[in-house]
Amino acid sequence: MGINMKNVDTKKIRKAMEKAQDESRYEHTLGVTYTATALAMCHNCDLRSAEIAGLLHDCAKCMDNAKKIQICEKHNIPVNDVERKNPSLLHAKAGSFIAMDTYGITDTDIINAILNHTTGRPNMSLLEKIIYVADYIEPNRKKAPNLSTIRLLAFTDLDKALLMILSDTLTYLTAGGGEIDLMTKKAFEYYQAKAKQQEK
Repeated sequence: MGINMKNVDTKKIRKAMEKAQDESRYEHTLGVTYTATALAMCHNCDLRSAEIAGLLHDCAKCMDNAKKIQICEKHNIPVNDVERKNPSLLHAKAGSFIAMDTYGITDTDIINAILNHTTGRPNMSLLEKIIYVADYIEPNRKKAPNLSTIRLLAFTDLDKALLMILSDTLTYLTAGGGEIDLMTKKAFEYYQAKAKQQEK
């Protein structure tokens, strides 16, 4: 039996993240948490869920790659070819397991928000979108293209902001010869089709 989300001690989680992460990753975590709660206020999403998901979204990021693979293999979490070549991509899958196993998070929406914050997926929940977007636009981010436009959009049209991030991510990976996760491509196609549908 999991613990009620109201009983989750976010101060404890914050302290645990400070220990588990290097300084810049911890600053990023706080930035995502701050941005996610602001977006949750704006889009009428549960603030506590946004705070918990923001704090835990990168809980496995600073773990060594062998450990990430080990967690996935031990707990039958599927690892695709792209992830095997770049195990750092597994931090979302490993992190969603750690959120449940170490921090007692039982809320499926929070688990999914952690799981999908790197790749996105078609038909995301409001919380999933918020964590995905917050991860990209938090105040410590400096280099991404169209950042100021996306930051404005995030508070007025979350789906448009999401589509722009997915598009820019795919453009960046294609230009740099990076591996593209199939889920990111699927997410982009889904939200692109949705946007075209709404224009009709």
